[in-house]
Amino acid sequence: MASKLLKKIVGAAGYKLFDKNYVENSRLINQYSSLNIREILKFFFEKKEISSLIQIGANDGESFDELSTFIKKYQINSILVEPIDEHFQKLKNVYSSLNNVLLEKVAISEDDKKKYLYSVKKEVRQIYGSHAKAISSFDFNHLTKHGIKKKHIEKVEINTSSIKRLIEKYKLDKVDLFFCDAEGYDGQIILSFLNCSINCKIIVFEFIHIENKILKTLVNNLEKENFRLFPINENLVCVKKNIEILLKD
Repeated sequence: MASKLLKKIVGAAGYKLFDKNYVENSRLINQYSSLNIREILKFFFEKKEISSLIQIGANDGESFDELSTFIKKYQINSILVEPIDEHFQKLKNVYSSLNNVLLEKVAISEDDKKKYLYSVKKEVRQIYGSHAKAISSFDFNHLTKHGIKKKHIEKVEINTSSIKRLIEKYKLDKVDLFFCDAEGYDGQIILSFLNCSINCKIIVFEFIHIENKILKTLVNNLEKENFRLFPINENLVCVKKNIEILLKD
């Protein structure tokens, strides 16, 4: 039922540009909702369904981070991916005492080349609020849709890696949770991840900025892989059918 509802929403919306107010209001309400991503994650961690994870877009390990508390509390084997040096250095400090956490200073793309991300300049972030540092994207227009003035956007060169290469590097054949917040590039990343045929129980990603055509393909592929889909605020929680019963407890 949830996946059918999502398809209707996606089909009706088309490729809609989500403005700054929509995104900020959604995040505000999410903080007070009794059903949010943090509560869902807490449930799965407490049920010991997650012992390993990959987080794409880890930022600094503190701001807008849904996983840091659980990684530390449950000593989860984690691979955290963050391409922006400013955030990556803070990320290293946050997890410096944990041997179970591996860090990758790359962005996920289809190849392994140097590319550019667009970010809000550090000296003007206070104009836009705390979330300004977390909306870096391959897409310049992604920032302007959030209300960022063009003159306040900088182009940052970063290293990239395909998700396949990342998985091969660590010789992974399974991961319990794949968590992705890539500011509009999430669809391509999840599609690439599914193509790697790695065993995964739970996938969580932000869907509101994904192009309609890509999201339709992604929803179909997730269903073929026996995931149940649950839209929660800006995110889509995808749970393998064999553990879906836990949500009914």
